Amino acid sequence: MKKLIVERKLCTKGQNVLDLGAGTGVIPRNMYLYGANWVGTDIAENQIEQAKILSKDMDIEYYAYSAEDIDFAENSFDVITACQCFWYFDHEMIMPKLYRYLKDDGRILVLYMAWLPYEDKIAGESEKLVLKYSPNWSGARETMHPIGIPECYNEKFELVYHEEYKLNVRFTKKSWHGRMKACRGVGASLTEDNNLYISG
Repeated sequence: MKKLIVERKLCTKGQNVLDLGAGTGVIPRNMYLYGANWVGTDIAENQIEQAKILSKDMDIEYYAYSAEDIDFAENSFDVITACQCFWYFDHEMIMPKLYRYLKDDGRILVLYMAWLPYEDKIAGESEKLVLKYSPNWSGARETMHPIGIPECYNEKFELVYHEEYKLNVRFTKKSWHGRMKACRGVGASLTEDNNLYISG
């Protein structure tokens, strides 16, 4: 994925990039070596604190703000990224802000990754387990599809490029366990008792 981003001439040396919903800084940290100047924001203070720890040898700025509460000068950024978080925003509120923060010819890069339960056995069995305890989880049964961009963006932006592709992400047993705990159908949805049962 990193290679594809760089091939699009995004998040590269000399560019200023704002990462919305940065979490623990996965995108800024993994793209840092390509030379962009990164700022990451996230509503969760504990995630931002973890991002700072994990980025201790990198010159990345982090702020604990929601996307709706960010405040930067006009024309501050060449690129604004949003990975795994775009659908949570109040788009009518933030769209004009993002437009102001971007330089002329600036880009918004929306990224989304999902396991494909109908194409991968481990993902499929994992999803069955999640649905057993969280049957109303809305993130299940994913297939490859374009990311929906709210219509309000048509007022200031135009869609330049989109692509859907399969990406093989390798997991160890331990890292897949972490992926399962981080799944929105588990950590964000289940009761404490069920979380303890699945985690333990």
